[in-house]
Amino acid sequence: MTDRSRRSVLRGAAVAAAGGIAGTVAKGAPARAAQPRPRPRTTTRPERHWPFLEVAFAPVTEELTAFGLPVTGRLPRELNGRFLRNGPNVLGLEDPRAHHWMLGEGMVHGVRLRNGRAEWYRNRWIRSAAVADKLGEPRQGPVPPDDFACNTHVIGHRGRILALQESGPLPYELDDELKTVGTYDFRGTLEGAFTAHTKFDARAGELHAVTYYPAWDHVRHLVIGPSGRVLRTTRIPVTGAPMMHDFALTERYVVVFDMPVVFDPAGAERGDPVPYVWHAERPARVGLLPRAGGAVRWFEVDPVFYSHTVNAYDEGASVIVDMTTYPAPFDVAGRGSGGPYAAGTASVERWTVDLAHGRVRTRRLDDRPQEFPRVNEALVSRRHRYVYTAAAADMTLAYLTADGNPPDRAFGNALVKHDLLRGTTQVHRLPRGAAAGEAVFVPAEGAHAEDDGYTLAYVHDPDRGAADLLVLAAQDFTGEPVARVRLPGRVPLGFHGSWIPDA
Repeated sequence: MTDRSRRSVLRGAAVAAAGGIAGTVAKGAPARAAQPRPRPRTTTRPERHWPFLEVAFAPVTEELTAFGLPVTGRLPRELNGRFLRNGPNVLGLEDPRAHHWMLGEGMVHGVRLRNGRAEWYRNRWIRSAAVADKLGEPRQGPVPPDDFACNTHVIGHRGRILALQESGPLPYELDDELKTVGTYDFRGTLEGAFTAHTKFDARAGELHAVTYYPAWDHVRHLVIGPSGRVLRTTRIPVTGAPMMHDFALTERYVVVFDMPVVFDPAGAERGDPVPYVWHAERPARVGLLPRAGGAVRWFEVDPVFYSHTVNAYDEGASVIVDMTTYPAPFDVAGRGSGGPYAAGTASVERWTVDLAHGRVRTRRLDDRPQEFPRVNEALVSRRHRYVYTAAAADMTLAYLTADGNPPDRAFGNALVKHDLLRGTTQVHRLPRGAAAGEAVFVPAEGAHAEDDGYTLAYVHDPDRGAADLLVLAAQDFTGEPVARVRLPGRVPLGFHGSWIPDA
């Protein structure tokens, strides 16, 4: 692989993490926003837009620290920890035509809650070597292979805070105040790529990952044990270097998805920023890898783009998987808008993998546009009843943009709670312009019911031009928020986050 194609592999891996513009940074100074050069209006061509750099996606340009945040309502005193969220926040971009949203450098936003107070807010770029250079700061040591400012997820694991990226880069560790500590390789046991979508089996005390890399002829299932070391690696043969953004876990199986989004070697050689393409002739399939050992069993399905899995569990001779999907085709590289392109909106589906009859049945659970599904994390790999999703109008419109000009369609902003037992939903509606990020469920102290707890999400306040941390009682989902923490700045639409409780 040439140097140029290797760089393209890394860029493609960063984009595979899915779902304004920062100018040049002077040494020792915060980044300042630079707007795209205006283009003259004509009667034959509409004004060019970059939806993934505008409105709710516009990157913030400086790192903020604020203490003693104002709160409306009353924060539950049992919420002691940090609510963190990661996402791309481009740094030092001069030409939007050379940019893709998912290539933006990772920035983690966090609020520290303790004893009913919102003690602080911070936002910090992940200090990869390239980010340190742009900020005029010293690098933190040798540059690892495929170094990248991980922009997709941030989790807590065994007392560490880890920013995650799939396909190539090592995770980055952060300290309790979001300062970058350095890359992390699970005590020297991680070989090769990692994932942005880990699954933690609370009963087994195991962290699971499915990892891929364009140069491999396989994907890998990793099991990280209570010691924080990789205990087991299983290689799953595949062809064509498919993108495996997410996976699912049950008590018996690891569920993997081989869909028609594949690495494009010719695009990598050309230096395409995003060398991944939809391969319409490629069969789509879902595989079950026994956790106890053995070969994968594959089942063909109709082509779709699965975005994120909700959860999965065993039910007799079947495996139940809930997820969000987009209709085929799905173009991760986009078609000129600076981000991915979808042929339709995301919806929530249930796939039943029937091992006895060798088939997969699919059922639409909710066709309203929504993304970033989450459950009570204590139930990962086991039967769940409730699912929490986010509907953000700006994200839906941006994904439907094919040529830089969003379609003239209206979508709303909301957080949604699904009751899969009753087949009902509760919708916490948000105002126009109040883009909502991923909602994370936090259980209450001593909770016995699955939904006894709170949902936390960053929501834009269009009146202030800044974000709020919204705290809802999960059992009173459509009621008034328990609390609203007013942040000093914006939290652009991004990817995933976690509640990291105090030890």
